Amino acid sequence: MYILDTNVLTALHLGNPKIINAVQQLGNATIAITVITKVEMLRGRIEFLLKADQGDSLLRAQRLLLETEHQLDKIRIIPFDNNAIAQFEKLAAMPSMRKAGRADLLIASITLSQNATLVTRNVKDFQRFLQLKLVNWFDK
Repeated sequence: MYILDTNVLTALHLGNPKIINAVQQLGNATIAITVITKVEMLRGRIEFLLKADQGDSLLRAQRLLLETEHQLDKIRIIPFDNNAIAQFEKLAAMPSMRKAGRADLLIASITLSQNATLVTRNVKDFQRFLQLKLVNWFDK
């Protein structure tokens, strides 16, 4: 299973040819996102809508929110389960993880619990999670 980080999912939705090509080359492999990526995507769209100050920008923000919701309905979303929570608690207790971003820690926990590969542009941010399998499709 390949779990897409938020930056990869955004690039896919924007039609990035490298990301589209990489997805097509996977064949029948499972592609998913974590519930954290879903939250990040929706939070960004909701904040954009709440900050819009003119009619045109309100309509655009609303349209983008609805489009994002529709796109998220098409992809498998991996939630937290007991295995992911155990991974999170183990990682969060490690002194070396104190500087890790909260969202990165949560995404890594779910990905590790699934024994999946995380697809991200931010490989450097995730390298601290030593057991995590990483790939960067932007470098293909």
